[in-house]
Amino acid sequence: MTNPYFYTILLYAFMAVLGALDSSLTGYQIIPFANGLVWMRLHFITLGVMTQALFLVAPIATARHANLPRPKVRWDIWALLNTGIIALIYGIPAINNNVILVGGTLVFIAVTLLMIQLWAMRKQGEEASPQKEETDSSQSGRMFYIAGMTYLLFGIIVGTGIWMGWPALMRMQTPVEIHIHTNNWGFMALVFAGLTIDYYGRFTGHSLAGGKRAIDAVFWFMSIGALGLIFGPWLGGNLYIVVPGMLMHLTGTLILLWMMIKPLLGDRKAWTPGVWHMILSYIWLLMPVITSPIILLGVPGFDGAMAEANAPQALVYGWILQGAAAMTGYFYMRVFTPDRPAKLGGTWWTLLGFNAGGILLWTGIVKPELFVQLQGGAYAVWTVTALAYAVSLLLTMKVGAEEEEASVSI
Repeated sequence: MTNPYFYTILLYAFMAVLGALDSSLTGYQIIPFANGLVWMRLHFITLGVMTQALFLVAPIATARHANLPRPKVRWDIWALLNTGIIALIYGIPAINNNVILVGGTLVFIAVTLLMIQLWAMRKQGEEASPQKEETDSSQSGRMFYIAGMTYLLFGIIVGTGIWMGWPALMRMQTPVEIHIHTNNWGFMALVFAGLTIDYYGRFTGHSLAGGKRAIDAVFWFMSIGALGLIFGPWLGGNLYIVVPGMLMHLTGTLILLWMMIKPLLGDRKAWTPGVWHMILSYIWLLMPVITSPIILLGVPGFDGAMAEANAPQALVYGWILQGAAAMTGYFYMRVFTPDRPAKLGGTWWTLLGFNAGGILLWTGIVKPELFVQLQGGAYAVWTVTALAYAVSLLLTMKVGAEEEEASVSI
């Protein structure tokens, strides 16, 4: 297997395990000196697992739907992306602005090159089949990738610029919040939707409900809604921008969930742990939306500051890593064990673990007097669950290697 993204996904999956363990130990004040590594823990999953999966799948999916040959690995893009990530992983804890700038620039170039590659493949496909209309969901999936990566580019500028003083020049009121919203509601949400649209039929054996009109609705609601969630904080939390953006993004998310759930109603065999992973992961995406009115209204007894500080962690481990566990499990099985039926990754135990961790963390937010204990427990559960996920990928690779070796006659 020469595609390097499978190996870097595995590497970052194990780093996500260490990040969750580190969070649990710092939460219990066992290693309090590591408390400043929050950025690294989260970005092992976002810039690590999920971005690697996007760079792996997007060109393959685009080529398949454009009736083009499977594209060769762009080693230059892979090298730029991962060199940039390594630079950021070193530069931010060390607070080395020069290294941070280099890392952010390299990742920015890698994302730009991937976008150019996808657009070129689209044009090539149109020239090869000029009469073909974009009536299927697969073509819309590509647009989700492009839009998501556009938000990622902006997120890179904001995230890198935080260390360079750029937000002040751009008059950003809350740059950290803008960076988080750009990556979560813009980049991650759109990429997840695109992957679901492109591969749902293969995951489940069913077609998404609603067809192209529903897909277009999801795309525009999410894309425009993310703008409101970014520019609202940019202007100091302007509710006339934030609330419509939140409602639009919520609407797009609920439509996508309806598209996923409706075809499976009545088909008990379709409700595998992997399918439950994909659907239940959206609970943790919706939780900040549900709690936002409580924060804005200042409801007594609810610590809004604590919720805002810890919601990103619940999003990353409960939503992003849980969804990634299901999807990457499927891709690993398709590639490393092609003679076996592929299915979404995950088991009933990982389903319990990912969601139990989210429940513990949010319970700690609601009950601040128990927050330390519940936060540590949440990350302890996520450590075990993420380890099971990472080991499953490793075992799939091992089985594939053994089967390939057995098939070689000496």
